[in-house]
Amino acid sequence: MNTPQDKKTLIVNDVIRKRRSVKPEKMSDVTIAKSIIDQIIENANWAPTHGLTEPWRFKIFAGDARAKLGQFLAEAYQEITPASKFQQTKYDKTKMRPTKASHVMVICMERKEKARIPLIEDIEAVACAVQNMHLTATAYGIAGYWSSGGATYSQTVKNYLELGQHDRCLGFFYLGYLPEKTEWPVGKRASTGAEKVVWY
Repeated sequence: MNTPQDKKTLIVNDVIRKRRSVKPEKMSDVTIAKSIIDQIIENANWAPTHGLTEPWRFKIFAGDARAKLGQFLAEAYQEITPASKFQQTKYDKTKMRPTKASHVMVICMERKEKARIPLIEDIEAVACAVQNMHLTATAYGIAGYWSSGGATYSQTVKNYLELGQHDRCLGFFYLGYLPEKTEWPVGKRASTGAEKVVWY
């Protein structure tokens, strides 16, 4: 018989191992309640952070703002892509992608001008915050997808988001429910054998 603590441990293990990356094209059109979004953000805020810099910043696009974001990202992709490499299908996909999710959270890192903490550690802190969001979403039965690439790291996107000189955009986190009667995706990992873990 499990003790209460055993049950909590099992729940944590289950949520971590059920977390999946689900592209927004596979999400439904059901809107996530703001109270759940607030909970996801609050849990992100409890990520580990060296020196308590708390560098994570989130810009949230919902409703009609998603289409505006998609239009901007498509135009940014076209702007930074040489004409010889431009793909209309990628432009169209980039434009529509934000509208496929309930919410799009732009993941940003605010960097202090005279920061004592190494840059990589602020980036790591933001990544931990995103993991907290993804695990919280999973616990609510909500799919998530952290996307980068394209114009993500460009000055064009940085200007659009009104980020400071030392700040960064680290990607876009898409959130949405799966369509009704869709089974939660099954994941796989190689075992934690000698190729991943070395004991001393």
